[in-house]
Amino acid sequence: MKNWETYLSRQHDEYLRPALAPEFAAGMVVVIPCYDEKELLTTLENLHDCEHPETDTVVLVVINSSVRSPEEAVLQNRETYQQVQKFSRTFSTGRSFFTAVIFENLPRKHAGVGLARKIGMDMAVDYFRKTNNPEGILVSLDADCTVSPNYLKRIYETFVLSPKIGCTIHNFHHRAENDDPEIEKAVRQYEDYIRYVEGALKFIGFPYYYHTIGSAFAVTADAYVRVGGMGRQQGGEDFYFLQKIFAQEKVAALDDVFVYPMARFSERVPFGTGPALQKIIAEPGGEMNVYSMDAFMALKTFFDMKHLFFKQDESVIGKHLTQLHPSLQVFIAANDVVNDITDCNNNSATPESFTKRFFHHFNAFRIIKFLNFAHPAYFQPQPVSVSLHKYREYVGI
Repeated sequence: MKNWETYLSRQHDEYLRPALAPEFAAGMVVVIPCYDEKELLTTLENLHDCEHPETDTVVLVVINSSVRSPEEAVLQNRETYQQVQKFSRTFSTGRSFFTAVIFENLPRKHAGVGLARKIGMDMAVDYFRKTNNPEGILVSLDADCTVSPNYLKRIYETFVLSPKIGCTIHNFHHRAENDDPEIEKAVRQYEDYIRYVEGALKFIGFPYYYHTIGSAFAVTADAYVRVGGMGRQQGGEDFYFLQKIFAQEKVAALDDVFVYPMARFSERVPFGTGPALQKIIAEPGGEMNVYSMDAFMALKTFFDMKHLFFKQDESVIGKHLTQLHPSLQVFIAANDVVNDITDCNNNSATPESFTKRFFHHFNAFRIIKFLNFAHPAYFQPQPVSVSLHKYREYVGI
């Protein structure tokens, strides 16, 4: 745990000052960022009703606002803080402890869900260090979620029974705010899109294909520290963090563990469910257009031939690349991918190490960059129902 001390020493002291009480020695900390949230108690009550794992659990709510937050949001946050304190006095037991911290006037540059999630997870790492628990687990959730009854127990059992696992990914099914049929239609398309991309990436051989929903994962504290902790992005922090985790840790997808986020319109973050719903509903006919499956198949051809690049010179590599779809040939030339393949050869002794380094270069960020480059210049975006149907035809389901 010495590296934990080094990591924590690099963090801002003011964010670690409201420390969790070390006398309550829990094995899991559920971290919930919260901003201007009126229904948080629904989440806390739901967690309270979950099956208990074979460890104590802390539920840590990180209530936050920025220097730019409107007064009504700040007042709601203060009310929420009092609600959590009251809830804790009533429902905290020998097995679970509910607590909240509140941060106001966070800096404009970093304030948001990323910083709030980071503050909570860093506090949890510090807590596990103080309680001398190198196997502590950080569970990421959001303030608008409910969860399946097995949520806490199943997550904990997975890490205990499989000690080499550093991360779990959880299933999801959004609830439509006010049972709005327009939101319902849009969010089901959004879910289809997430599952389509996840399935397509897996099918084409990309090893880090798991979805990256901030309310639907857990990591060991040690894995968290090893990848440098959560970023402070104001949106997409879950994507950036989990891509680092996927590349270094063994992952377990828990299909029977569900989170149920609230689907609603939101402009709090630049990406995610809220902005996606607004974009879908603004489309003609309210239908979401997504990447073509043909673009993924072009990538599959490239990934399938990667073994042919191992310990070959650039002329041989270049000859193989001429077999690719024109979109990839242009993209590879414009992005110095051949130099990256050469780097893989210069720093890999085995085909296995070559492959790992190959996907370090051609990672999720570069895949998205290619897909955005290739649409619509080479491939036409398709309705999500069409792309999902094509994917299922290829996979045979």
